[in-house]
Amino acid sequence: MVDLTLYIGNKNYSSWSFRPWIAMRHFDIPFDEELVPFDFAAGNPAFAAFSPTNRVPVLKHGDLTVWESLAILEYLADQYPEKQLWPARPDMRAQARSVSAEMLGGFSAMRSECPMNMRREPGVLEISDAARRDVARVEQIWRECIEAHGGPYLFGDFSIADAMYAPVVNRLEIYMLAGDPVALDYMKTMKSLPAWREWELAGRQEPWIVEEDEV
Repeated sequence: MVDLTLYIGNKNYSSWSFRPWIAMRHFDIPFDEELVPFDFAAGNPAFAAFSPTNRVPVLKHGDLTVWESLAILEYLADQYPEKQLWPARPDMRAQARSVSAEMLGGFSAMRSECPMNMRREPGVLEISDAARRDVARVEQIWRECIEAHGGPYLFGDFSIADAMYAPVVNRLEIYMLAGDPVALDYMKTMKSLPAWREWELAGRQEPWIVEEDEV
């Protein structure tokens, strides 16, 4: 019997849900998936039945409820230390936590102007200077991490840091925002993951449309 249940939203749009899901799939952590879709901007009132914030994702482990993507990933790292969701070296782990926290709390212009959308075909999107600064910072993080640790992922092997940036890979691809060669190679690496392909395929097949995310 699987003890973990991950509640997620639409795979086409829900960037926050994508983060713990791709990590759990990649690291072969067994879990039950509960997809509660939303087809309007305010989410879904049904989220209140399992989420203290009325948002997804939410992880249930017995009587324990964990919400927010990074908190879920931290909990999983504690529960499965043998899988090394964080880099093993303390200095690398500290840096990985730093860039993950920056992703959690930053890049507001890019988030609001460039929603994740697995179905969207690539095309140029005009964005603000603030969003362009966000994109430049993402590319800087990717380039510095990969050059320091040798790739193919941000800290050598796939880690929580890569899961935190997975939705940005989609954003930079579909709105044709990436220009740095290192960033472009990293995006190809991420998109080749079996877990990525599984999520993307499911997202493309979903029927729900959220108009405000169809920019």
